[in-house]
Amino acid sequence: MTPMVPTATQDTANLADVVPACLTALGHPGPALAGLGREARIRLRPARSAIVVLVDGLGANAVRARAGHARFLAAEKRRLRSGFPTTTAAALTTLSTGATPGTHGVVGYSGFDPGSGRVVNLLSGWDAEVPAGWLLVPTLFERAVADGLVVRSVGPARYRTSGFTANVLAGADYVDADTIPARVDAALEAVADGPATLVYLYVPELDSIAHKRGWQSDRWTSALEALDAELARLAAALPADVGLVVTADHGVLDVPDEANVAIAPDLLEPVVGFAGDPRCRQLTLAPGTDVDATVRAWRERVGKRAWVASRDEAIAAGWFGAVTDPVRARLGDVVVAARGQWAFNDDREAGEHPRRMLGQHGSMSDDETYVPLLLAGAFAT
Repeated sequence: MTPMVPTATQDTANLADVVPACLTALGHPGPALAGLGREARIRLRPARSAIVVLVDGLGANAVRARAGHARFLAAEKRRLRSGFPTTTAAALTTLSTGATPGTHGVVGYSGFDPGSGRVVNLLSGWDAEVPAGWLLVPTLFERAVADGLVVRSVGPARYRTSGFTANVLAGADYVDADTIPARVDAALEAVADGPATLVYLYVPELDSIAHKRGWQSDRWTSALEALDAELARLAAALPADVGLVVTADHGVLDVPDEANVAIAPDLLEPVVGFAGDPRCRQLTLAPGTDVDATVRAWRERVGKRAWVASRDEAIAAGWFGAVTDPVRARLGDVVVAARGQWAFNDDREAGEHPRRMLGQHGSMSDDETYVPLLLAGAFAT
């Protein structure tokens, strides 16, 4: 009997609902939400303007575990589901489009381009690797601007000219701010008065620290304390008619060295496209390869360290949401979703000391999947 793989539901509130909820609260649900096929599942009170803070790598379970260092964040018990895979490129695109990866086309940290037969980096490769037109749906920011809303994106200056920003944040005017306090100040300035405005504020610092030192490190906890203080300042300084939403793209797991698996070379022989994160591998196989036999071989070898699914099984289980034909061709023939703290690496060209990240994400554990949902200002309940 074929082993069962877990199903993923789209029936609960998730990152795709955040911007639609804000647009509805701002009175701009028309063209911006047309074609999504559902009502926003996050109910927000009406407001003149809104700020959405996206903290990269901040899991709801991590906030709970460090509640004493994040009193503002920890006071709110609500949470959202990120989506799958739990990686920045896919999750931020879900937020900005209101669609899931199976529809918007950003299927992971990297993905297989069926046109070129190459794996392309879907986070930093838009300027040189990702083909034009890869993003298959317009952003909600573009639609909102067409409906008369002012949209600002506040983040580090180094991201202003990136291809990812140009595509995934299309429609938003970019505002440079290289520190978290500067970003808070810029967001407050944007909503101080004037026309209805939606601000997207990005915080990458915690994720960067987690990759290098782990989310359980003192450095990460110190950064969380500083962020929490700035978010509390932001909420306290909001005009009465401005709402605040704080959420994240995914959480993080600390993966010890012994849990980083070097994939056996024989398992990789039929693989012509090795994509995704170490905790969520997507494997495109050479034409003619027996997919079912490959799935069985992987399942036998990895055991309970991962869920191994064929592309058809992953789609049927709803892992990527509804999948369109163009996106189907980008998904691996085999998807390997890590369980526990495991991660899977191709070390064939890595040398004697392969590089590893301590903090990792990509799969579907609660630590990776659940992210905070904090409402403040005009959205406070």
